[in-house]
Amino acid sequence: MIRNLVLLFAGNAVLGAQMPMLIIMGGLAGAYVAPVPSLATFTISLQMLSAMVTATPISLLMGRFGRRAGFLGGAACAMAGGWLGAVALFERDFIYLCLAHVCFGAMQSSLWYFRFAAADAAHGPWKPKAIAIITGSGLIAALLGPEILIHTRDHFFPVPFAGAYASIVVICLVGCLPVLFLDLAKPPPRSRATAQPLGRILGSPPVLTAIVCAAAAHAMMVFVMTPTALAMADCGLSTDQSADVVRWHVVAMFGPSFFTGSLIARWGSRRVIAIGLVLLAAAAMVAWSGVALENFYLALVLLGVGWNFGFIGSTSLLAEHVRPEDQSRVQGLNETFIALGAAVASFASGALTVTLGWSTFILTSIPLFVIPALWLARSALARRHAS
Repeated sequence: MIRNLVLLFAGNAVLGAQMPMLIIMGGLAGAYVAPVPSLATFTISLQMLSAMVTATPISLLMGRFGRRAGFLGGAACAMAGGWLGAVALFERDFIYLCLAHVCFGAMQSSLWYFRFAAADAAHGPWKPKAIAIITGSGLIAALLGPEILIHTRDHFFPVPFAGAYASIVVICLVGCLPVLFLDLAKPPPRSRATAQPLGRILGSPPVLTAIVCAAAAHAMMVFVMTPTALAMADCGLSTDQSADVVRWHVVAMFGPSFFTGSLIARWGSRRVIAIGLVLLAAAAMVAWSGVALENFYLALVLLGVGWNFGFIGSTSLLAEHVRPEDQSRVQGLNETFIALGAAVASFASGALTVTLGWSTFILTSIPLFVIPALWLARSALARRHAS
């Protein structure tokens, strides 16, 4: 168990380093090559859409051939994306950049399964802690990714960010090394005698609550995070300041993971999810209240911690209530809904920010934390009445 968790931690930390890089440079590179300014964040939106489309196929691939095959396949897609992204910037070709981010979407969806692989590797009460610890490996990515971006973005000057896209190929080659040594058992095959209909599984209140809250928390995070760099640029703040805000946002996303598992073990998944939703609401209020640099810092930090509690709490709740033979189908569907929410949030955020302005745009995020909060409250009342 310890050996596999160490390898999963290392693989997720290195392969995940490209994610904060893409958060920072995706919209800025899009603005460099897009035919019109409103399409600047379209590349990130396509990445989210690609993650949605590939989530279930990757889960089914892992169910048949094991986790390692899915992780290596995602890394291969990201290497193709890094090459296409560099070419796109040299040629100022928006289509190539869009194709690059489609490839990154497949990588993104494969990264999500690292936390489920941690649950597979752990036993009993270790499961929520393992999920949280592997999610916490994103802290390394949060520190590593922006530094790689800063040191490689002008490598092919005067073409911006081409070096950063090319560096993703190297990141993936290094990140594949620990993945190659994983030794995780494949899930048991699903037989007709033991299989449960997917509709019955989704009809389980804990499973449905986990999916709704995970999708909403992730959509809220993507909705606010995606246009942040562009909003900061509009406010006269520099790219380095944007990179630092995003760095601390990603640190806040993954840093709490080293104690989130213990909080879940002590308080339960549902309470941790509820705390996460409260923090997401606080992030929206801080972002709405002003456009000073400190507002961006505090809002994005609260957004990250809120996502962490909501996302890990939901993952733990799902892992508690899904049988091993049903994992590939249910986890794939869960990740598809998460990616769908992220894709819609990403597509909407760019247009709404340009149309409404940052402060008014933030108010449109209210349903993303109110709806899951009401759902969670309804589920708690139903459990109380049932007992």
